Amino acid sequence: MSGQQGQASGPVSGPVSGPAPHAARGRHLLADFHGVAAALLGDAAALERELVEAARAAGARVLGAHFHHFGAGAGVTGVVMLSESHISIHSWPEHLYAALDIFMCGAARPELALRRLRAALAPASVRVHDVARG
Repeated sequence: MSGQQGQASGPVSGPVSGPAPHAARGRHLLADFHGVAAALLGDAAALERELVEAARAAGARVLGAHFHHFGAGAGVTGVVMLSESHISIHSWPEHLYAALDIFMCGAARPELALRRLRAALAPASVRVHDVARG
């Protein structure tokens, strides 16, 4: 290619022009919860209740949920689908660890969902990455 702007043929170097900056379309919180009780991390029904309540606390509209327990002593994976996007969890009871993904757009407030989940799961430590999407 001739290297004209707007045509990509490989890695781009230097500034790339595009549409004018805009407000983020949503916030995506990625949270690592360490030190959560193993019994809670293996309880699919309890985790589903907590994620649904967290979504409501954030002002989100719940569309549905699907949770799966991997068997005795194993963890849970689950997602709560929202009009505003989703909240998901994957747990490892054997490591007292859960990975949470809270993505919301519009007027929903993902930080309130995170606060609710932090209170409900009582982790010993939390690490959060806050990403503006869009």
